[in-house]
Amino acid sequence: MLDFDSAQDRLIQAAAVPVRSERIPVDQALGRINAQVMYANLDIPPADNSAMDGYAVRHQDVTVDHPLPIQDHIYAGDEPMPLEPGKAIRLFTGSVMPEGADTVVMQEHCTEDNGTVEINRLPPQGANVRLRGEDMANDQSIILQGQRLNSRHQSLLAAQGFTHIDVYPVPKIGILSTGDELVDPGKPLREGQIYNSNTPMLDDLIHELGAETVARRHAPDTIEGIQEALKQLTESCDVVLTVGGVSVGEKDFVKPAIEQMGGQMDLWRVRMKPGRPVTLAQVRRTPVIGLPGNPVSAYAVFVLMVSPLIRRLQGRTQILPTVLYGYLDSSRSFYGQRDEFLRVQATPKSDGRLQLIPHPKQGSAMISSLAWANGLARIPADQEVKNGDIVRYYDFRLWTS
Repeated sequence: MLDFDSAQDRLIQAAAVPVRSERIPVDQALGRINAQVMYANLDIPPADNSAMDGYAVRHQDVTVDHPLPIQDHIYAGDEPMPLEPGKAIRLFTGSVMPEGADTVVMQEHCTEDNGTVEINRLPPQGANVRLRGEDMANDQSIILQGQRLNSRHQSLLAAQGFTHIDVYPVPKIGILSTGDELVDPGKPLREGQIYNSNTPMLDDLIHELGAETVARRHAPDTIEGIQEALKQLTESCDVVLTVGGVSVGEKDFVKPAIEQMGGQMDLWRVRMKPGRPVTLAQVRRTPVIGLPGNPVSAYAVFVLMVSPLIRRLQGRTQILPTVLYGYLDSSRSFYGQRDEFLRVQATPKSDGRLQLIPHPKQGSAMISSLAWANGLARIPADQEVKNGDIVRYYDFRLWTS
């Protein structure tokens, strides 16, 4: 068996880094991957301006409780005249600083009366002034290549006046489910049949990552049926995920179907639990990843091993999300010959540490444990882990986005 970290790396390397990009409107860029470094077009703010409502003064002219004549009132968007010596100008948040002024005194520290203002509390020189380019300077890099664009980036791009941006293409993913016992939700079940929960689960995981499921196929448990579905999927997809039929049972036909099509198998079994039976192949130069059929196993393998592959295919800079740490809160200890990924609920405690509570049912068919958990705790192979021990924690929020 191949160790987990090596298998994860092999899957990552199976994805081709994108070499082309496309230009789209900024308002359609949410969730897309930036294809080139974006630079500021202008200084933000474009001029020195007031950070609050108050009075612009020359600091050296001010004596506390000594009235200054109010020269003018300047609103945001107005172009001010230079400040005359010994006077003050009434400003509002965002007003351009008049030439000659170097400080803004907030209005709460002033008393205005009959065209004059007394400064009751003098702040340090330069206080309450936003300097030109303080936020972003012209030609400064503002969004790095390979970043997934979010609402905060949208605000930044709008502030710079951008209307279009270059992004990488959205990866096209195909899903192939196998198993004569599977039925689509909404159809009647016959004896021995179950609903297909893996396909909708994988479809949503793909969508959460910002990729696109462009085709879904279900094949009967025959080599010919699987091969026909693979031919269709590899023609239109960048990656194909098969789910089920990759173990060593009498009707597990995915592996022989791929091999008979001339596909080269790069990976077979992984030293992890759940999720040991995993395949990686190239069929018609398209990566085909075989996931185990049990829903928990399929979910774990996708989150930990397939999601990094898709991020690389998207052109992201960060392929592997951050791995966190927490302490195991369990009445039993764990030991095994494979890395075991426990479904856990992680709760921050008052000391800042994460408490990791395992679900009581860790079987790979326990779908309810996935909805209950918010991440996976990694129990290293050949190492006993007891209550209170620190282990690695894979947060679903980080690894599915």
